Formats: sequence, C-alpha cells, structure tokens
Amino acid sequence: MKHASGRISAVMGWVTAILTVIIVSAGAHASTEQQQLVEKAKLTVEAFARDPQQEDLRQWMTKSKGVFIVPQVLRGAFVFGGAGGGGILMVRDERSGEWSEPAFYNIGAVSFGLQAGADTSELIFVVRTQRGLEEFYRSDFKLGADVGVSAGPIGGSASMEGVTADLLSFGRTKGAFMGMALKGALVAISDDSNQAYYGKPVRPTDIVVRKSVTNPGSADLRSSMAALTAK
Repeated sequence: MKHASGRISAVMGWVTAILTVIIVSAGAHASTEQQQLVEKAKLTVEAFARDPQQEDLRQWMTKSKGVFIVPQVLRGAFVFGGAGGGGILMVRDERSGEWSEPAFYNIGAVSFGLQAGADTSELIFVVRTQRGLEEFYRSDFKLGADVGVSAGPIGGSASMEGVTADLLSFGRTKGAFMGMALKGALVAISDDSNQAYYGKPVRPTDIVVRKSVTNPGSADLRSSMAALTAK
C-alpha cells in the first residue's frame, strides 16, 4: 500500500507540474499578443510623429485627456476581438504630462463605412473631454451615440475653433482611404487582454487612474508618446 500511495503521489506531482507549465505557457502566449499590439501602437505613434500632415494631431495631443490608438483598420470593417484586443487607451497626467500604462479594448462594427481605397489604415483618437474619457471606463460604448466623435483636420486644412466633439479621430493610410464613417463602432473593454498583460484582473481605472499595475514592456510606447507631445 505504501508503494501504491507513493506512485499515486508521484503521478499527482507530475500532473500538477504539467498543468502549471501549460497554464504559464498559455499566459505567456496571451501576454505576447498584447505586447505585439503595444509595439504596433508604438509604430503607429512614431509614424504620426514623422508625418508633416499631422501637425494638428500633435497640437491637440498636448492638451488632451488621453488617446485611443488603433494600429490597424482593414477596408470595410474594424479588426476586433481575440486576446490581443484592437486598440489601447492611454491617459495623460495633467500635472506632469506623463502618459499612463496602456489599457486594452476591442473595437468593431458591422460596417465601418470605408468607401474607397486602401487595404489598411492607422487611427489615433484624441480624447478631448472628461466625459469622453469616462466613457472608456464603462464596459462598452458606441462612437457617435454615447460619445461625440469628429474627424480631425489634416495638415492645418481646417480650423478647430468651436469643436465640441468628445473625441477627434486622425488617420494615416496606405493609399486612398476616403469616406470613413466613425459613428456606430462599438468600443468594449478587453478584460482578458488587461489581465494577461498585467498578470491579474484589472479595470481600466486601475491602469490609467489608480496606476496600480505596470508592465515594463510599455516603456518604449510611453517614450514615443512623450516625444510626440513634446514637439
């Protein structure tokens, strides 16, 4: 009996070890997907920073509440869902000007109203108002219905005086990309992505307001954001 008990204990030990490896590997894989989105967001920010047509974005960023970065939009619809989420929110500290860690979101629509042109586009939404920022703390909301959104100018082509929208959208495209209809897209918190990236269940307010979690993988993105708003 002692030998049987010992074999059972050994088997249970091996099972526990294998399950631990599986769980850790799954978590690492999920976290890798979030890190890839963070790195894509960094490339998007740097592309906007180099673009002479985006001077208006840089000016609005310096007095924004936050930004919502969507690194990739496909023609016809948003890419959304999956462990990596579709976009990330970062909030600017009004006193120090420093940018928060990223909070992950899914974003999608049946049709995004892309009427012509390119295969992909990159978007940055400038969060202008406190009301707009607080919408991101809800489980989900619709652009244009729950929060006002307007297309930002390109290359100083339009005056922004009197703008009342909570969010301003700025886009970069590969090829002609016209007729973008923002209204109706659903933005939802990606709890799975936030948990995978920070190692425990967290809400966006834990990440961007209370700042109770950090991930060193976002350092380059936050540096790129600081460089963009310093110009």
